[in-house]
Amino acid sequence: MIDPMARFFADREAARAASDPMAAVCVLATVDSDGLPQVRTLVLRDIPEGLAIYINASSPKWQQSQQQVAIQVWLPSIQIKYRIQARCEPLTAEHIAESWQLRPDVPKQMDWLYEQRPQSSVVSSRDDLLNLLENINPPVPLVAPEGARGLLLLPERIERLDLNQANGVHDRTRYVLDTGRWLERTLIP
Repeated sequence: MIDPMARFFADREAARAASDPMAAVCVLATVDSDGLPQVRTLVLRDIPEGLAIYINASSPKWQQSQQQVAIQVWLPSIQIKYRIQARCEPLTAEHIAESWQLRPDVPKQMDWLYEQRPQSSVVSSRDDLLNLLENINPPVPLVAPEGARGLLLLPERIERLDLNQANGVHDRTRYVLDTGRWLERTLIP
């Protein structure tokens, strides 16, 4: 039996080796308070515990991601797609404080802006947004704000679709976590 997470990490590594820009991201799917589906592209991080996404607490996706999410990872360089349903657990404040320091400067500044104006809130223009960003006063030394958060993704269901079949019939496999062990099923693509 193949461990689907080991296979996922190996496939992402092969895509990274092929300089695939999609190897760093996932498409996150949630449902909003009105029951409407919401999707957005996020950076998907490998951490020692598994997979993580980082989200600001002011973002609508933070509340939508508290219980369970679905992500899709498409690796065009190797023609493999994953769909993963996962439970979510908040990452510790210590983890966030440490990993936040590795972020580029502009996302750090944006996190501090979110402390004043929530992510996805309306501004009158892009110039106003840039002005707001220019006039934030983050602390020195620069540390993660209260709203910087992250989620550990705990996969419970994984589908892998491999389009690289010589006969043209895609290889589609579903893995379901059942009492700590992965059950594998072949699906009609």
